[in-house]
Amino acid sequence: MTALGTSVLALLCEKPMHPYEMYRLMMERHEGRVVKVRPGSLYHTVARLADASLVEAVGTDREGGRPERTTYRVTPAGRDALRAWITENLGVPVKEYPRFPLALGEAHNLPRAEAIALLRARIDALQADVDESEPLLAEAMTRVQEAHLLDNHYLIAMARAEIGWLTRLVERLETKELTWPSEDRL
Repeated sequence: MTALGTSVLALLCEKPMHPYEMYRLMMERHEGRVVKVRPGSLYHTVARLADASLVEAVGTDREGGRPERTTYRVTPAGRDALRAWITENLGVPVKEYPRFPLALGEAHNLPRAEAIALLRARIDALQADVDESEPLLAEAMTRVQEAHLLDNHYLIAMARAEIGWLTRLVERLETKELTWPSEDRL
C-alpha cells in the first residue's frame, strides 16, 4: 500500500467522493507535506485500488461542460486494509533510512567552517518552512477538524526540535567544544 493509496482510502472512509474532490481536500489539509500528490497519480491510485477491490465506483455526475466524474467509496476490504496499514505503522517505529542522518554522521569529512555554514543553511531553511507552515496550519484549523491535521502538527514539532538540536550543534562546533576529525588530518 502506497502513502497515496492510504490517503485515498482514508478520505473515502469519510464519505464517497470523486478523485478531484479527494485532491482538493488533500490540498486543503496540506497533505502534500507527507504524501506526494499529483492529480495524475491520484487517478492512477484510485484505479489501482478499484482493481484490487479496495474501492468501488458508486456513480458518475457531470456539472455543466465539465468531464464526467466518477464517485468512489471504500469497500469493507479497503477499510480493513487501511486499518492494517495504520496499525502496522502507528505503534512501532520503522527504519526509514533518511539521507540527512548519514550526511550528518559524515559531516566531519568537511572543514569545520563549511559544516557550520551548511548546518546554518539547513536551520534557516527549516525555520522558513516552519514560518510558512504555521500560518497555513492555523488557517486550515478554521476549516478542517484538527484530527485531520495531526501530521502537520507533527512535522512542525519535528522541525522545531531539529532546529533546536542543530542550533546547539553549531554552537558546539563554533566554540570547538566538539572536536573535528578533519582538523586533525590537516
